[in-house]
Amino acid sequence: MAGHKTRLSRIMRNGRVMLLAMDQGLEHGPVDFNEKNINPDYVLDIAAKGGFTGLAIQKGIAYKYLENYAGQVPLVLKLNGKTNIVPKDEAYSAPVATVKEAIKLGADAIGYTIYVGSPNEAKMFHEFGLIRAECEEYGIPTIVWAYPRGKYIPDEKDKNVVAYAARCALELGADIVKVNYTGSIESFKYVVQAAQKCKVISAGGSKQTDEEFLAKAKEVMQAGAVGFAVGRNVWQHPHPLEITEKLKKIIFSQY
Repeated sequence: MAGHKTRLSRIMRNGRVMLLAMDQGLEHGPVDFNEKNINPDYVLDIAAKGGFTGLAIQKGIAYKYLENYAGQVPLVLKLNGKTNIVPKDEAYSAPVATVKEAIKLGADAIGYTIYVGSPNEAKMFHEFGLIRAECEEYGIPTIVWAYPRGKYIPDEKDKNVVAYAARCALELGADIVKVNYTGSIESFKYVVQAAQKCKVISAGGSKQTDEEFLAKAKEVMQAGAVGFAVGRNVWQHPHPLEITEKLKKIIFSQY
């Protein structure tokens, strides 16, 4: 069985990360999809052809669709999730899959969302702690989606709370932390500094113009992050492989 370093090297190609995420069906509902990308095969095909270093999906998509793409793109299995129907004030993402299921599906890493600052923070910390221990036993890297959220968080993209969330991921033992971009190179440098040996990747966020998205990518990399986890800005794009190539050049260039 492959070990932790081997699996991590598959997700981090030359030290850089470019994940394609399609967990939005659970997190946001079908509102994000059109007639093409509502079909998981459409998105998984982009992941394979685009040379992404990982594909972040929930277990239902993995069980039903991944077989045709096995070996073409590393799997990052999301182990928790929620809908956007529940109010953000009580933000909580419940476990919906196990480490053993991730291994069965051939995952190279697991993804786990933690809402730092939520009234349910302690519960999520505890649940991730148990999962992290099991991942250590089986040599599975962990990627934490660390989002400040809940009634105690007035601004989810404030550099101080994003840096705090990134630091929490380090303290909890994550290998990689996915956070929201804070809006400037200088503020995001602070986030990267807070995370230290926990590598930082930025969320792609909601659909933007190509110019806005690629400018953001350059700033993220200049701030010292190692890559991106993108979704809508790629598979909602009319030419997904073209925007992928542009993003790839930014991520895998040296800044």
